[in-house]
Amino acid sequence: MLTSVDTDLLRVLADPLRLRIVTLLAKETLCSTHLIEETGARQTNLSNHLKVLREAGVVETEPCGRFTYYRLKPEAIAALAGQFADLADSARATAENNVKRSCP
Repeated sequence: MLTSVDTDLLRVLADPLRLRIVTLLAKETLCSTHLIEETGARQTNLSNHLKVLREAGVVETEPCGRFTYYRLKPEAIAALAGQFADLADSARATAENNVKRSCP
């Protein structure tokens, strides 16, 4: 049972714009033009955030003519969700068994 969460992925998703991008991509595959329209971000700023998301394994790209489409990788989010579920299970077991460290 895991008892910790991927902190690198949490840092990636902690940024409000990146979380907004992930939320949008969960609903549909979008190109950078769509993401600029939806978020109001500037092209360079958006590109930098998309690069971080790609490097973290959260999104993947699909070239389509002059455009690049971005798609959320659900397994990355599912893995993080699983880690949180494991933490919740551990906390539940701790509470049910009244596990606590004694003071010296």
